[in-house]
Amino acid sequence: MPILTNKDITVDHLEKTHIPTLAKWLSDPRVLEFYEDRDNPFDEEKVEQEFFKKWEKGVHPCIVKWKGEPIGYIQFYKLDEATRSLYKLHGDTPVRYGIDQFIGEPGYWGQGIGQLLVSSMTDYLFETKKAGAVVMDPQSGNHRALACYKKCGYKKIRFLPRHEWHEGAYRDCWLIEKRAES
Repeated sequence: MPILTNKDITVDHLEKTHIPTLAKWLSDPRVLEFYEDRDNPFDEEKVEQEFFKKWEKGVHPCIVKWKGEPIGYIQFYKLDEATRSLYKLHGDTPVRYGIDQFIGEPGYWGQGIGQLLVSSMTDYLFETKKAGAVVMDPQSGNHRALACYKKCGYKKIRFLPRHEWHEGAYRDCWLIEKRAES
C-alpha cells in the first residue's frame, strides 16, 4: 500500500526489487552531480548495503513513481537530538522531520514533478506524522532544487558553510524549512 498518492505521483516503501533501478540512477553522472557524488557511483551491492540499513536509523527510504513508473527516490526521518543540535534547532517546534530526494530519470526533470513530490511529502508529514516543521539541507549551488523548494514554501533559515562532503571537497549548504502553519 502506498505511503501517499497525489495526482500521478505515488510514494511507496523501498523494496529489494528496486535495487537495480536505484543502482542505475546512482551510477548516472547527471544524478550524482546533485545526490551522493560522481566519483562514488553505486552498484547493486552498495545500494543494498546503504539503502536497506536506513530503517535501522529511523530513516524511511521510498521509491517515487510517476504514472506507475519508478522515477525517483525520497526518504524521510524524524530529526534526532544530535541533528537538531547540529542545525541549532531548539525549542519552539518539537517535532521536525527531514527529507532528501532526487528524480533519477533525467527525462522527468524540469516538469514540476519534483515540486509535486516535495509538496506532497511535506503535507504527508504535517498531516500524518504531525510534524511542526520539515527541513532540508541542499547544497548552495543546486539552484534548480532551491528554486523548487522555494515554490513549495520552504525558506532559508541558516547558511551551513562546508557542511557536506561532495566530490572531493566540503560544500556549502542551506538549511531550509517549512513550518506546518505556513
